[in-house]
Formats: sequence, structure tokens, C-alpha cells
Amino acid sequence: MIFQFPNDYEGEVIATLVRRQATITSHKAVLYIHGFMDYFFQTEMAERFNAADFHFYALDLRKYGRSHLPHQKWYNMHSLNEYDAEIHAALNQIQSEGHQQVVLAGHSTGGLVVTSFIARHPGHPLVKAIWANSPFYNFNMPKLKRSLALPRLVKLGRYFPDLQFPSSLNRWYATSLHRSLKGEWDFNLDWKKKTMPLVRLSFIRSIYLAQQPIYKGLNMPVPALIMHASRTTNPRRWGKDAQTSDIILDVQDIITETKKMQGDVELFAVEDGLHDLVLSRKDVRDKVYSKLFAWLNEKIK
Repeated sequence: MIFQFPNDYEGEVIATLVRRQATITSHKAVLYIHGFMDYFFQTEMAERFNAADFHFYALDLRKYGRSHLPHQKWYNMHSLNEYDAEIHAALNQIQSEGHQQVVLAGHSTGGLVVTSFIARHPGHPLVKAIWANSPFYNFNMPKLKRSLALPRLVKLGRYFPDLQFPSSLNRWYATSLHRSLKGEWDFNLDWKKKTMPLVRLSFIRSIYLAQQPIYKGLNMPVPALIMHASRTTNPRRWGKDAQTSDIILDVQDIITETKKMQGDVELFAVEDGLHDLVLSRKDVRDKVYSKLFAWLNEKIK
């Protein structure tokens, strides 16, 4: 399903909702939001939710994956709040199909998106829980750079949003995932690229501003399960670390920022997990799903 929205600073804007229905009648659903340089392709996750009696929905946000249009810069946005339009549209569609309880789920930047969304819309009648998979709650960079350089980049991004800056993303991440490289998954490498050496200052500014309420200790209005890998590494060459750790975010940042939150919030570390925990090797992701559905059985009746 394609949602159309008013033109933005690049012109026409769409978002795409994909779904996989459970085989039984259920009022429970999940809405999944992907991360940066990403789109929805994790069909095993949809199948697992269906097996747990959840109808599954996922958004390809504007300018990502199925929603990218030829005139648009990939992944371009000036504020995470821009995504409210497609999240509201998706939730309205889910409600129209008879669902009454929704788990809002997100990976990495998507984890920040769903956290920010429910913090700004605490009374949403459908959203009953949050699941964040390695959420982007802080920038993975040295403390001095984070405290001195990052605020300056954020200020510069206000006036020069399209100016680009080195991303420092580890080169081995896509290699650890894609079947044609050294992983087990098949996805579109035009939509989820192997590398992205530069990012726009508009992205850095948008993420930084969305993270500020988390730094201050936001009140989580619904139960939240925050998952992360057990450790972070930054491998310079291919090896075990690229296959058994988060090489994108610093998991200690996730732990630190999550512990500031108020409300029913639980942290869970996944041994040998990758940055996207549901793309880890099978025995690891089995543990992810076992914990997730046990938690959901307590929170969603």
C-alpha cells in the first residue's frame, strides 16, 4: 500500500506499507520501522510475529527502499518528525483493519524514531508497547568529538543541510549480512547499500535533536523492551568480531541512555548479536525472539 503526502523540499513524497497477516483472527499487530540505509526485507521476522498471533506491518519510510522516487536524495530528511505522517497513516490503516493493540517496533534509527514518536504522542490509543532493536540513542564517536565537534556540525546543518560529512560507518556491516558476500540474507544492495562514506548534515542534526529528550530522561508512556548486542567492536579486517558484535553503535551508549528513561522499561543484552539482532546467526536470533515474545505475552493481553 502506498501513502501519498504533500510535497516537501524535494517534491513528491510517498511511503510504502507492507504486511503479512497471521493465519488466525487477532486484534494484535506490530508496526516495524527500519533503520538508516535500510528498508524492510526481514521476512523471517514477519513470520515469527505471525506465528505468535500478531499481524505484521512494516513501513518503508519516505526516500527509502520501495518509497524512494527518482528525484529524491536517498534517505534525505530534515527532521525525524517528518516521519509522523506515515506512522499515523499506517496506524490508521491498521486500525481500519480491526486491530486494537499495536507494538511499535524499530531498528537503529527506526528505534529512535519509534521512541521519539511515542514520547511525543503518549496518548495514542493503539500503541501498547515499544520494541527497540539496537536503537540509535547516541552517536558512536569519541567523547571529545561528541562534546565539541558534534554540536558545531548540528549548528552548521541548520544552514547547510545538504553539506556532507564522513560517516565513519564500519565497512564490514553489509558484508556480514548479504548472501553474495559473507552473510546469509538476500536484500537489494541499491536500497541497503554496502557503504555510505558521507552523510548529510541534515541527518546528523535531525538525529541529534531527536536524541535530546532521551539524554534528559524521557518518560516512556508504554512498556518498552530495549535490546542490544552484548558488545561493540570496530574491526579493521574481516573476522569473528564482524559476525558476533555490533559494529555500528556503541552498546554502552544504548544502556546508558535507556537507564535514564522513566517507566516500564527493560534492557536485554544479546550474546553474539549483530547490530540488527534479527539478522544474527540462527541460534542468536532464536534467543531474541524467545525473549521478545515472552515479554510481549506479559505486556499485550
